[in-house]
Amino acid sequence: MKYESQKVAKLYFIAAIGLFVGQILFGLIMGAQYVIGDFMFPEIPFNVARMVHTNLLIVWLLFGFMGAAYYLVPEEAETELFAPWLANLMFWIFLVAGAATILGYLLVPYATLAELTMNDMLPTMGREFLEQPTITKIGIVIVALSFLFNIGMTILKGRKTVVNLVLLMGLTGLAVFFLFAFYNPTNLVMDKYYWWWVVHLWVEGVWELILGAILAFILIKTTGVDREVIEKWLYIIIAMTLITGIIGTGHHYYWIGAPEFWQWWGSIFSAMEPIPFFMMTVYAFNMVNKRRRNHPNKAAVLWALGTAVMAFLGAGVWGFLHTLAPVNYYTHGTQITAAHGHMAFYGAYVMIVLAMISYAMPLMRGREACNSARSQSMEMWSFWLMTISMVFITLFLTGAGILQVYLQRFSDNPMDFMVVQDKIALFYWLREIAGLIFLVGLVLYIASFFVGKSEPEATVELAK
Repeated sequence: MKYESQKVAKLYFIAAIGLFVGQILFGLIMGAQYVIGDFMFPEIPFNVARMVHTNLLIVWLLFGFMGAAYYLVPEEAETELFAPWLANLMFWIFLVAGAATILGYLLVPYATLAELTMNDMLPTMGREFLEQPTITKIGIVIVALSFLFNIGMTILKGRKTVVNLVLLMGLTGLAVFFLFAFYNPTNLVMDKYYWWWVVHLWVEGVWELILGAILAFILIKTTGVDREVIEKWLYIIIAMTLITGIIGTGHHYYWIGAPEFWQWWGSIFSAMEPIPFFMMTVYAFNMVNKRRRNHPNKAAVLWALGTAVMAFLGAGVWGFLHTLAPVNYYTHGTQITAAHGHMAFYGAYVMIVLAMISYAMPLMRGREACNSARSQSMEMWSFWLMTISMVFITLFLTGAGILQVYLQRFSDNPMDFMVVQDKIALFYWLREIAGLIFLVGLVLYIASFFVGKSEPEATVELAK
């Protein structure tokens, strides 16, 4: 670690991991409710568990992105963070607002929460992923603007690199597209049309710029490959991401009442969305193969390579499986969608945040370059446990989805929804077992940071 203000990131990383644990616990509760209908009812109804699970996912990833930015921007810009005190203040505001919102979901009925937070003054609640009370959304905007100001001013007063500028572009897009969460038209078609401007343009647009920038930073630091080589790759990947991701929004418009041309535009461009992810995979492995140094933090390199592979499989391959309009006609809203969502989020965003924490946290804790060999061994076990269990979660949900599509929508004698759910319950049980193994992997990941001391032979050349 080169700059004192980079330590701001530690708070964000710790909060991110804590919220990640909460997200997985609520995922397991939901998984159990799929097969044991009254599990933890009425204390935690399924709709509440689902809100908490998805909201925690978004919030902890945002904490992770902010922490990553606060760590890498000063190092790339070669200057201290513009206002470390502001970063600390916004951390506590964001954490308290997030915790209060989750407690609101759990402790009072959603309609009561809407009344308590005066949602009728500016109605924004009630939409999937955007269930937060209006007051929380306003808080998110304040935090995001303060964060952008802090990062932007740091870049302005320091060195301008491609990594920093791509990251800033992604973070700015994240803040701008969130503003559509405040637009809640009464017409349902219009509502869904613009709702995707937050949900799709985040995860299949600007978040990919953030992913690309963080991955580039980690590869620069761990491989020693020329910055110019990595930056050229980054330009190409970002261009493909924006071209395919923005127009590819149309694959969400097939069945909501939007013009028919979206079936063609959405199909063609979203079918091209795996290309930047495939390029990212090739790029990551190329950089590691061309490396000029063997970085002692092997766990961080493993997470970086895993990100590229799993993002391609989850976002690329599983996304392509059901993105064409004639296929989506049958698969829309089934467990195939859930299979894609789980692996895509894990591969593209969860893993890159874990990679950044794996790289940066030892340095912020005073280590030369990495944790001890024992610690890294435990962390790599956590990588394989989490990644393999996520592969199985995806496969089980895919199996459930294929059977669901056939029995409920495609066969000559389609069955009722709940009858089909009973018939695919075995897949849900298997998914729950895989989820428990994932939790074990996450606990191992956390434990790895408390095992052993730093490597005595940690590289002197990396500290230069």
